[in-house]
Amino acid sequence: MALRPVQVNIKALDHSAVGRFWAEALGWGVAGDGATTTAVQPAGFDWLDPDSLALDVIAVPDGRTAAKNRVHIDLATTSAAHRAELVARLRALGATPVDVGQRDVPWTVLADPEGNEFCVLEPREVYRDTGPIAAVVVDCADPRAMARFWDAAVDWTLHEVSDEHAVLRSDRGVGPYLELLRVPGGKTAPDRVHLDLVPRAGDDKAAEVARLRALGATDLDVGQGDVPWTCLSDPEGHEFCVLARP
Repeated sequence: MALRPVQVNIKALDHSAVGRFWAEALGWGVAGDGATTTAVQPAGFDWLDPDSLALDVIAVPDGRTAAKNRVHIDLATTSAAHRAELVARLRALGATPVDVGQRDVPWTVLADPEGNEFCVLEPREVYRDTGPIAAVVVDCADPRAMARFWDAAVDWTLHEVSDEHAVLRSDRGVGPYLELLRVPGGKTAPDRVHLDLVPRAGDDKAAEVARLRALGATDLDVGQGDVPWTCLSDPEGHEFCVLARP
């Protein structure tokens, strides 16, 4: 029994505009643009058996707070020229430079049109085969403890763990990484970005949710009401959802 990360969920006041931004940014398609949700997916994406992560942009009534998101996306590049071209294209699409205290680093920190931070990385060999999303990065106080939870929670492989960071990736060796990065300070506001998980074929969602609670997840009420998914938070308070299979 284990769950598979399936999509990055992004909250937005204007889900269509933010969804279009990310579709253009990643070179993906808009798989669905409804009244409250815009789905952004790579070609051939199968959310019931994902090899990569999609994006799901969800309409919410409130804008983001001034607090930095504790979850963000890193984008991969293949060369210095590619990075420069991508940053310029993203800024033309509506991204803006942001200062999160990064100082002099080889990557570029930007925000999407509603202020959600993301990074455009310098070329790194480790991300050569991830696709446009290199990693989903989670700020945390204790990467070792978080690695224990997420390693047990999902069917991805734990590749590295230290006091400073931990790294997981699909057991199929494809798609982006999940990186747990030690960052000073704790969570002060709800995140506008979180992971959604889906049970494997034949696994029972209720049993998976019970297993997560036993691992240290807690129930989360974000005003979701009666919905087919379950909202939880990990041991450091990062929100995530377990989706129901049809």
